Amino acid sequence: MIRLSLIALLLSGAAALAAPPQGEPAPVAMASAVAAPAAALPSRLQLRPEINLARDLVTFGDLIPGLSGEAAATAAFRAPALGETGTIQVARIVEAARAAGIVREAGDLQSQGFAQVVVTRAARRITAMDLEAAVKTGLQERFGVDARIFALAIDGGAPSVAVEPELTGDVAVVDLSFDARSRRLQARLAVPGSTAMRLKPLRISGQLVETMEVVVPKRLIARGETLGKDDVTVERRPRDGQGSEIIGDVRSAIDKVARRALLAGVALRGSDVQREEIVGKGDLVTIVYEAPGLLITLRGKATEAGAMGDVVSVTNPQSKRVLQGKVSGPGRVSVQPSAAGRVASAQ
Repeated sequence: MIRLSLIALLLSGAAALAAPPQGEPAPVAMASAVAAPAAALPSRLQLRPEINLARDLVTFGDLIPGLSGEAAATAAFRAPALGETGTIQVARIVEAARAAGIVREAGDLQSQGFAQVVVTRAARRITAMDLEAAVKTGLQERFGVDARIFALAIDGGAPSVAVEPELTGDVAVVDLSFDARSRRLQARLAVPGSTAMRLKPLRISGQLVETMEVVVPKRLIARGETLGKDDVTVERRPRDGQGSEIIGDVRSAIDKVARRALLAGVALRGSDVQREEIVGKGDLVTIVYEAPGLLITLRGKATEAGAMGDVVSVTNPQSKRVLQGKVSGPGRVSVQPSAAGRVASAQ
C-alpha cells in the first residue's frame, strides 16, 4: 500500500509536477520519495523500460523489479491520465530513488542504456457506439421514442472518453433533453462508479438522422470477382446522400460479379455488380429442346451474353436461323416447348 507520507510530502512542495510540452506525450510527474529499509533491497537493481498499470501513482516496485515491502510500495511518480502514455527520465528516477534511500549512488541503478521509462495507464475506452446506445435507450425510456432506425450525429464528432478499466457497466444517461420536431438533443452521460467521469462530466449535443440498410463489402473486392455471403454485410447508414441505386438487400449482391474494384465499407450500388455471365457473346452453345418423350440438341452461336436464367438469342451457323432460349447452364441454352417449330426449322 502506498504510504501516507506521500500526502505530507506533496503538501510540503517537495514533489514537482511537470507540465507537458505542447504536442508531446505528457511526462509522468514526480509524486514522492520516502526512505526504505536498506536490508530489503536486492544487491543489483535494474529499471524496467516499460510499465503498464491501472493505478494513478507509480511506485518504486513498478519501476524496479525485485523490490519488496516498504521499498516496493513507496510512491515515486504520478501516473498519466487514463488511457494515456507518458515518460519518466531515468535521471529523475535515480534522483527520486536516492532521496528515498532505495540507492546510495547513481550507479547502483542500471537503465540498460535507455534514457526514459514509458508508462501507460490502462483504461476502458468509451466508443461512439456506446454513446449512441445510451442515448437511444434514454430516448425510449424518457420520451417513448423508438430510435432504432436513426443514427446519432454528435456535434463535432464523438469525444474521446476513457474510464477506469475495471468498470464494465453500460454508459447511462444522467440528463437528456429532446426536440421531437428538429430531432436535436442534449445529454449528460456517465459510467456508474467512474471517478473520472464524475470529476469531468461528459456532455454531448447532436441530432438523430434517419438511416437505411446498405450492403457493404467486408474487404477489397477485385474486378471480376464473385461476391460470396461472407464477403458482404448489412449496415445502417444515414439516408441523406445515399441515392436510389444503393443496394439494401444482401441477396442482391451475393453471387454477383464486381464490375469494378469495390472498397471495404463503401456502400454497394446496383451499377457496381452484375450477374455472372456463363454464356458469352459469340460463344458456341448447345441448344436444348426437351419435352415429354422428346429431346433435341443442336449447336448454335450466342449473339448476346447472358447469366443464369437470362433469355438470349442464338443462331444456327449453317442455316442462320435465329431463336431465343433461356441460359440453363454454362454453354447451354434451353428452348421452351412453344418454340419446337422454330427449333426444328433452325436445324
